Amino acid sequence: MFSPPHHLPDRFRLVFLCVGEWGGGNGFPPLPLGPVPGGLPPARSCLEMLLPLLPCLALCLLLLPLAVLWRRRPSQDARLSWLVHLQHRVAWGALCWAAAWQRKSLVRSTLHAGQSQQRALRRCLQGAQSPRCPLRGSTDIGVFRNHLPLTKASQLQEEESGVQLLPPASKQYRGEVSLQATLLGLAALKKTCPEVLAPEGTARVTPSSPWPYPLPWPWHALGQLGPAGAKDPRALLLEALRSPGLRALEAGTAVELLDVFLGLEADGEELAEALAAGNPGASLPRRAAELREALEQGPRGLALRLWPKLQVVVTLDAGGQAEAVAALGALWCQGLAFFSPAYAASGGAVGLSLWPEQPHGLYLLPPGGPFIELLPLKEGTREEAAPTVLLAEAQKGKEYELVLTDHTSLTRCRLGDVVQVVGAYNQCPVVRFICRLGQTLSVRGEDTGEDVFSEALGRAVGQWPGARLLDHGCVESSILDSSEGSAPHYEVFVALKGLRNLSEENRDKLDHCLQEASARYKSLRFRGSVGPAQVHLVGWGAFRELRAALAACPSAPFPPEMPRVLKHSPCTRQAGSVGS
Repeated sequence: MFSPPHHLPDRFRLVFLCVGEWGGGNGFPPLPLGPVPGGLPPARSCLEMLLPLLPCLALCLLLLPLAVLWRRRPSQDARLSWLVHLQHRVAWGALCWAAAWQRKSLVRSTLHAGQSQQRALRRCLQGAQSPRCPLRGSTDIGVFRNHLPLTKASQLQEEESGVQLLPPASKQYRGEVSLQATLLGLAALKKTCPEVLAPEGTARVTPSSPWPYPLPWPWHALGQLGPAGAKDPRALLLEALRSPGLRALEAGTAVELLDVFLGLEADGEELAEALAAGNPGASLPRRAAELREALEQGPRGLALRLWPKLQVVVTLDAGGQAEAVAALGALWCQGLAFFSPAYAASGGAVGLSLWPEQPHGLYLLPPGGPFIELLPLKEGTREEAAPTVLLAEAQKGKEYELVLTDHTSLTRCRLGDVVQVVGAYNQCPVVRFICRLGQTLSVRGEDTGEDVFSEALGRAVGQWPGARLLDHGCVESSILDSSEGSAPHYEVFVALKGLRNLSEENRDKLDHCLQEASARYKSLRFRGSVGPAQVHLVGWGAFRELRAALAACPSAPFPPEMPRVLKHSPCTRQAGSVGS
């Protein structure tokens, strides 16, 4: 534990020691998961939670300019150390207290999930801006369902109706769930990996952040590397490369991080030259040599060769990220843990990740944020099976589609995200993401789901010698007008690592795996109603351009969900021409 220097005035030594105790050491004190003796205080706003911390916040803000000035005086490094650590402790102490309030609020709301959702519904109706809101003041769920039918969130419907069903999410989500995800995620990460959030131990390598709620003051005080407000991915990557002692690497999504590592391999020599030219001293030229040596050994384990103390990779989970996570874990980030603070859908952050030590992809659906319903789906068909249920009514092992009510237009929107309940936290479900209903292939009514196709593709790639799947996208042949004179079929575009060409025999293996995965598809293939899937090998840059084209669309969500099936839309036609 760091101790304050003896030459400090008594008042500074006292503050330093108090902050060390107040911050709970390497993490905030454990809080009970069940009822708290004596009851819990009511949930408070973020401002109310931070009011007791204002003196310490003010102290850190006063120390921040001084620390910046002193950082520019190399001769003062020894005297600066205590100030940097003091600033870090104050910032972390503030976050710990805020996280403790959020956890108390979360415990209380999940213990009484029904009441919490009633309050969430009341807030949603009170904030409705729609002129067709006949439900103000009423929180009866039956009346709510009868007056507001379910609506599917699809770009096609938005274009036909001329309205947007869900407001476009900003680059950083706001709201209760986003704040909880950020604060509780940081606290959970600190508890699991105590050294990760040490001063200058974290670097972000993409313009977007994995944390749903921006906390600019603590970020600078905690010593995260990277120029403030930097938007250039190259500048962010160079800043990270200059620091071999990193313990955590952050990126907006796993797909974006995959682009970073692929770009690092492609532009490694240019980056090494930029490192060597960045400082006349000896440290950066030596770092440039280390970069060249690490790249020469290939992609497997590259991250740990560049940053030997690296422990965890932090990205925000969203639709279409599983393949990127698998590729990163098998190659560049081999041996590292992955953590996502939240699951984000088109309406915002909807799930909390509170257990970094658990398998990647388990999320708690909280009752106090946006009003969430669960639509039961028929087993095997994924068609609507019954009316929606509330969070406390979810059954373990069942699959549901997420339904989010937007207070702006007062629309009960089917997001298309399918989750499976795997457990419970008090009265709220813990879920894992399964697939997106909007990413289904169907040329003859066979409805091949995203998860079924991905599983078949994974098995096929496993039979291609030396191949590692980086990304894929599909188009129904009718969209590309490629089925003239033949039966309708799937056009599949894949980006691979370790394989430059595909033989016809290997291409046919995907169609065989699809027939094994789907009895309906196999029957249509046997009758000749559906033709064999056509596989096209493309470079990794094609999918990067595809995402850029989709991000330029006015209705593009954030985080950018990686599409697996291109649909009828001007944006996707443009992106399809880029990807092909």
